Amino acid sequence: MTAPAHPAADPATRRGGPPLIPRPSQLTALPGRFTLDAHTAVRAAPGGATAAADLLRTLLAPATGLPLPPARDGSVVLLVDPALTGLGREGYGLTVGADAVLLRAAHPDGLLNAVQTIRQLLPPEALSAEPVLGTEWTLPCVQITDVPRFAWRGVMLDVARRFRPVSFLRRFVDLLALHKLNVLHLHLTDDQGWRMPVAAYPRLTTVGGEPHGGAYTRGELEDLIAYAAARGITVVPEIEMPGHVRAALAAYPELGNDPSRRLEVWNRWGVCDTILGVHDEVLDFCRAVLDEVADVFPSPYVHVGGEECPIVEWERSDDARRRAAREGLGGPGELHRWFMDRIGGFLAERGRTPLGWTESGRDLPLAFTALPWRDAAHGLVAAGRGQDIIMAPHRSTYLDYPQSGRPEEPPGQPGGPVTLRDVYDLDPAPAGWEAATAARVLGTQAQLWSEYVPTAAHAEYLAFPRLCALAETAWSAHRDWPGFQRRLAHHRTRLDTLGVPDRPPHGPQDPQDPHEHHP
Repeated sequence: MTAPAHPAADPATRRGGPPLIPRPSQLTALPGRFTLDAHTAVRAAPGGATAAADLLRTLLAPATGLPLPPARDGSVVLLVDPALTGLGREGYGLTVGADAVLLRAAHPDGLLNAVQTIRQLLPPEALSAEPVLGTEWTLPCVQITDVPRFAWRGVMLDVARRFRPVSFLRRFVDLLALHKLNVLHLHLTDDQGWRMPVAAYPRLTTVGGEPHGGAYTRGELEDLIAYAAARGITVVPEIEMPGHVRAALAAYPELGNDPSRRLEVWNRWGVCDTILGVHDEVLDFCRAVLDEVADVFPSPYVHVGGEECPIVEWERSDDARRRAAREGLGGPGELHRWFMDRIGGFLAERGRTPLGWTESGRDLPLAFTALPWRDAAHGLVAAGRGQDIIMAPHRSTYLDYPQSGRPEEPPGQPGGPVTLRDVYDLDPAPAGWEAATAARVLGTQAQLWSEYVPTAAHAEYLAFPRLCALAETAWSAHRDWPGFQRRLAHHRTRLDTLGVPDRPPHGPQDPQDPHEHHP
C-alpha cells in the first residue's frame, strides 16, 4: 500500500491538535467543538455503514450511557462511498464540525478505523467500562484524511505455552482495534501445549492441552473470530510443524520418528528436538488438522511455523532416509523444504496463503509469505527472491524482552531489553530498498511469546506502550520521535482508563528454564 504524502509537522504539536495514535496522514485542527448528548442521533447511509454505526454505539455506551439512536436526520453521519478510491480499503475521512460529524470511507473497514479515531478524540473517560457521570462528551473540530501505510499491522500472541481465556482475547482485540492494528496472530500449538480442537484427533487437546490451562472449543474460536471481524481485525491461526510439536507427539506418538517412544508434553521452555516424521500418516494428519483450521478460520493466511526444526531424528531415521531417496533429495537435510513445500501446496489448494518464520530469507518455498525474525536483513533477502514478507525482527518486535534495563523490570527473555524507541525506530520498508523489493513488504507485527509472561496483567504491561509505537510504525510513514512522545504522554491517560498496567507486575514468576527461545 502506497503511503500518502505527509505534512512536515506533526499535527499533534500544533496548538489545539489532538494527540492521536497512530498519527493521521493529514489533520487540520478547526475552531469549535461538537457535543454528543442524549439528543444526538446517528445516520448510517445505505451501502455498508450500519456495522460501523453499531460499533460506535457499542463502544461508547458503557461510559456515556448515550443511546445514539438511528435517524435519517442524525447529526453523526457514516457513509461508504466506493468512489473514494484514494482511501483504499482501510482509509477514511473524518470531518467534525460544530453541528455535525461526517465519517466517510470507500469500504466499511475504513469506517471502523474512523470510529476508533472518534473514541480517541473524546475525553479519555469515554473508554471506561463503567458509567461516567458529569463529563461533557465533546469532540474538537477537525478535518482528517487518514490512510495506512501498510495493510498488515499485527500482533502475535502465544497461547500455546500459556493458555489465555477468551475473555482476555476479546479484551486484547479491543486494545488492538483502538490502535488500528488489524491482525491477531494466535500461536495455537507448540511443544508445551495444543489449544486448537481437531475432531479427528481428540487427544491433541485432552493430552496436549493439559499443561498451562486447557484448550479452546470450536465455538469459542468462531465467536472470537466474529468479535474481531466486527472491529476490523483478522484472526490468523498458527499450527507449528514440523518442529515445535512435542504436545502433538505426546498425544499421538505414531506421528513421530520413533513410534515406540512414549513422550510427555514438554515441561521446559527452549527448543525440543522431537519433530514430526515424514511418513504418509504424518502428511494425512497435517492435512486433517489444516482442513479443520481452514473451516474455523476464514483468514486468507494460515501460519505453519517451520522454524527451529532440529533434524537429528531424521538423520537417524531409516524411514526419513528412504523418504529423501524416494523424493530425489540429497538426504535428510533437504526434507524440511520438501515438507514445507507439501504443506504450502495443500494450503494453496484450499485457497489459503501459507505463512512461515524464515531464519535466513532462503529457507521457505516461494509460495510462502515469510516472517523474518532473526534479522531484518533476512527480509531483504526473501523480498529479493520474490516473496511477500511481514517484518518481525526480534530486536524490534519481540515484546517478551524487558522494556528496559531497570532492576524493577520483571524477568524476560535473555538478551534484552527491547525499548519503546527500538520498536518505534523499525522501518518495515527502509528507504534504501529498491521500489520493487519494498513493494513486497505487507507490513509488520509484534510478537508476545509467553514463557516469561505468567499473567494477563503481565502480558498487557509488556504490550503497552510498545504496541503504540508499533501501531505508529505500521500506519504512518512519518517519523517524529519527540512528537510521538508528546502524544503518547496524553495517550497514557487513555490506557489508564482502560486499566492497562503502567508498572511492572508483582507476584510469582516462573520462567522454569532460562534457555533463549526465538520464536
